[in-house]
Amino acid sequence: MKLKALSIITVLGALGLAGCANTDLYSGDVYRGSDAKQSQSVTYGTVVSVRPVTIQAGDENPNLIGTVGGGVVGGILGSQVGGGSGRSLATAAGAIAGAMVGTRAEDKINQVNAVELEIRTDMGENLVVVQKADRTWQSGQRVRLVGSGSSMSVAPY
Repeated sequence: MKLKALSIITVLGALGLAGCANTDLYSGDVYRGSDAKQSQSVTYGTVVSVRPVTIQAGDENPNLIGTVGGGVVGGILGSQVGGGSGRSLATAAGAIAGAMVGTRAEDKINQVNAVELEIRTDMGENLVVVQKADRTWQSGQRVRLVGSGSSMSVAPY
């Protein structure tokens, strides 16, 4: 019984750590280490539109912790039900249900509130940048775009 309680505590701890993923890297105020000491281009523009969106973070190891952890907890809980072949079925059903719940929980934990900013540059080009919603943006606001391509951040000007 102590082993099962320890297993549940271990898995719940791992699920808790999954919620500690660093979502600040989606902020316009946070640079990756590889961006330091690198030349970045700067463009100026005006916000045309702002739309709330969601970033689904955690694509590096999609649902690994949630699926495995949920499956283990579900299997342990299912093994507490019935006896004989009924216990085996309950364990399997618990593991499957736990994996499904764990996957959904991890997906929800890894969501980041964000904004889609459509910007008209001073050179007449329209760009769209998605970043963490950590400040208020308004249409008509002047902005500074730093970087290019897949490494672009927007800051107030």
